[in-house]
Amino acid sequence: MRDLIDIKAPASKSVSHRAFICASLADGESLVVDALESDDLIRTRRCLAACGASFKSTDRGWEITGIGGRPRGGTSEPADCNVGESGTTCRLLTAVLAAGEGLFRIHGEGRMHDRPIGQLTSALEPLGPQFRWEGKPGYPPFVVSTSGLSGGDASISLDESSQYLSGILLASPLADKPMRVGIGGDKVVSWPYVSLTLMAMADFGIDVAVLALEGSDWVRKQFTEVSSVVPGKLVFEVSPARYKARTYVVEGDWSNASYFLAAGAVGPRPARLRGLRRDSLQGDKAILDILASMGGKVTWDQDGVVVSPGDGGLTGVDVDMGHCPDLVPTVCAVAAQAKGATTIRNVAHLRIKESDRLQACADEVRKVGAEVVTFEDGLTITPGPIRRDEAVNFCTYGDHRMAMSMALMELAGIDVRLDSPACVAKSFPGFWDQWRLTR
Repeated sequence: MRDLIDIKAPASKSVSHRAFICASLADGESLVVDALESDDLIRTRRCLAACGASFKSTDRGWEITGIGGRPRGGTSEPADCNVGESGTTCRLLTAVLAAGEGLFRIHGEGRMHDRPIGQLTSALEPLGPQFRWEGKPGYPPFVVSTSGLSGGDASISLDESSQYLSGILLASPLADKPMRVGIGGDKVVSWPYVSLTLMAMADFGIDVAVLALEGSDWVRKQFTEVSSVVPGKLVFEVSPARYKARTYVVEGDWSNASYFLAAGAVGPRPARLRGLRRDSLQGDKAILDILASMGGKVTWDQDGVVVSPGDGGLTGVDVDMGHCPDLVPTVCAVAAQAKGATTIRNVAHLRIKESDRLQACADEVRKVGAEVVTFEDGLTITPGPIRRDEAVNFCTYGDHRMAMSMALMELAGIDVRLDSPACVAKSFPGFWDQWRLTR
């Protein structure tokens, strides 16, 4: 294809986190191949190493010697677990370490101490662990004192993050007795990420029974059959078990591929992304459907997926993005270059990300002439005339996804200037080298 942007997708951050955790809990040596190398993954490795796992980087991938059971904390002093600015590390490991033995101190940097964790710890406390807050209750930093999880019934709300459920599921095989985990709260967000957790657990030898309430009966389902969840009508059952060591290859990342796929849609050159699974469970695969609904052309060839500008240009859409919140900044940048209004709904939880991403998206998109109205769980963007060939100073808020999304404004003829371009290292250190291929 003429003048094609051809890029290999980076490894999935979400899958890399889960593979490192499962391998670290396993009995024996695993090899994790093609894992993403980023600041967040460095934090996850260091925390797991502080609790007994061993990591060795080789030409083949990461050789990981697992703990063979529960994470090991300190006795007089807690094991030090600095999660940095990685919300995924904090949420997943809070539950996993609570299933360990000893003392663990979880703390972070940047906005991490302003990001809530109380819903998760409240669900874990009835199972035995105790949490001592060093600052504001319900927020890092805190110390976990635990002799493991007792097992039994647990319930977790997903109003803030699906990662709370993922953390409890990853921890459940380490409990003393079988666990039965239900979903409370009012709504479910980012369900596909839970599927990624269940897939990783299955790949490392852990069976999770997924039961759905149909009428008056609980019916076992394959996790791949679940697409939407009503609180109170889905439970997970996990028996005590050991994770099994294995060789694991990490698939490509749809979240970080989204910027290049969007670049293909806004033009002027089509973009091909290699290394993405067409049958992926990642929620951010939804970028293809969103771009297609806006008028982009999506095709698959033997090498990967190709996104091209549509014949009539892009138009605005009304879209529920509760299952793919990390795509919101990407879609906002595309919406500012489309025709007609775009409304994004069901993403209130973006206000507690690395930045208040809803407000951040609104403020930055306004800089290119768009009108933006925000509401409790979303926003509406109405594009305006774009001031081309001008320098625009965009604020990243230290948020990797804001930085990568605002890069898309270059394709509208804007001289993009970012206050902190290096913040992409959190999830995609090689982004700027790859982005140069779009020019």
